Amino acid sequence: MSRLNSVIRRLQAQRDCLNAAAEMIKDQDGIVLEVGLGNGRTFDHLREIMPDREIFVFDRQIAAHPKCIPDDDHLFLGDIFETLPKAVERFKGKVALVHSDVGTGDEALNAKIASFIGSTLPPALIKGAIVASDQKIDVPGTIAEPLPEGVPKDRYFFRRYQG
Repeated sequence: MSRLNSVIRRLQAQRDCLNAAAEMIKDQDGIVLEVGLGNGRTFDHLREIMPDREIFVFDRQIAAHPKCIPDDDHLFLGDIFETLPKAVERFKGKVALVHSDVGTGDEALNAKIASFIGSTLPPALIKGAIVASDQKIDVPGTIAEPLPEGVPKDRYFFRRYQG
């Protein structure tokens, strides 16, 4: 498969998963955490499909399109190992959805970040919260949820918090 076709499939899967995650939490209150702003595409999509939800974004540095950058009140800028624990403390029991897309290209670092995110998140999650991610993240107190039809296994991961 060409790299172009691969990226198209990845982005289609990401969009389908974000849409499904929004549907899964539609009857719950709570905020959204976007872990990894990147160029801002997924943040922009989340704003569009969940216009009434507050979305808080994390990234090491801003590299997004100017129209896809949250205001300062909704941005945690810096190292995830420092910013996520502060957010979890601030948002205890208030998070309905976490979308994590922080792949670095370094498998060892990806595993370290995924482990950290998984072990840090639970106090912030509401019962029924969804953790959607491009990396496998083991979050204590969660169960795996099926992916949307057409999304290949291990392309994305869904976990639902049992509370």
